[in-house]
Amino acid sequence: MAKQLKLKAQIRAGVGRSAVNKIRSAGLVPAVIYGAKSPTQALSLESREIHNLLAKATSEHVLVDLEITDGDQVTNRLALIQEVQHHTLKRTVVHVDFHAVRADEKIHSQIPVETIGEPTGVKNFGGILELAMHSIEVECLPKDLPDSITLDVTGLNVGQAIHIRDIVLPDGVVARGAPDLTVVRVAAPKVEVEPVAVVAAATEPEVIKEKKEDPNAAPAKPDGKSDKKPDKK
Repeated sequence: MAKQLKLKAQIRAGVGRSAVNKIRSAGLVPAVIYGAKSPTQALSLESREIHNLLAKATSEHVLVDLEITDGDQVTNRLALIQEVQHHTLKRTVVHVDFHAVRADEKIHSQIPVETIGEPTGVKNFGGILELAMHSIEVECLPKDLPDSITLDVTGLNVGQAIHIRDIVLPDGVVARGAPDLTVVRVAAPKVEVEPVAVVAAATEPEVIKEKKEDPNAAPAKPDGKSDKKPDKK
């Protein structure tokens, strides 16, 4: 089951681009928390803390125990990291969305899929292991949320697959999605076909040469006979 990681946050009063830029300049990450029938709150996080938390997690959809400080008041809220925005070039975290949840209410979350073992079809027959789904959406109580879904693919042969209906999930966890959806499969090896060189026969075009006329020949009559008389001997 997923561990509830602790993360500290502070209420921030400033909103808008100017306020957000000031927060980032101070080494903080802007964030918001919404859901659980509570008003949306604007937060700020320590940049190092959120980076360290995500570095240790198997995915960005992490269940956290959020300790929120508002002046002298501190409250704890259970929340799921819903979305993490990264800087386009630096890949640093620039914004985080938290979805507040209740311990007694079921949640939906994308859980990463991991495979273990080397399939028989790959080892013995040159097949290719293909992961068709990198994550699966599940429904469960926050306490039952798994960190990942591990699939043993050792017994898969060429042409065989594991579908959603084949996955045995922990108690209290239900997969959402069509049962027939393929999660992982072993495809047939790709056969490389060598190109066949086609050699065209070298043929010279037929050349029709113009017949040269004899300058001493008499012009032909219409019946094809010549007016030239044979020489007398």
